[in-house]
Amino acid sequence: MSEETNGGPQPLPAGVVDRLLDLLSSDDAFRDLFSSDPASALAQVGHHADATGLAQLGQRLAVQQLAPKETIAAARDEIRASLTSGLSMQPIQLDTGGTTN
Repeated sequence: MSEETNGGPQPLPAGVVDRLLDLLSSDDAFRDLFSSDPASALAQVGHHADATGLAQLGQRLAVQQLAPKETIAAARDEIRASLTSGLSMQPIQLDTGGTTN
């Protein structure tokens, strides 16, 4: 899933999103991996896509500076809704750059 069809990326499976958010809000080693290689981080949480699909999704989720664990935990429901409903309509709030919340 999440490979692009009809011009836009598909939603991520709920289980993958839950695992992703669990680790982004608690695990420093995973946060480092996500910051440096989002595609590998997605594969680690069980997202199954071909290499091209993972690379494209990784580019969409790339961050310059990952939001603090507490911020991700506090915004979990919003981030989860965004990731499970599709990635083309609204920005994902994992990056601290340019946003203030």
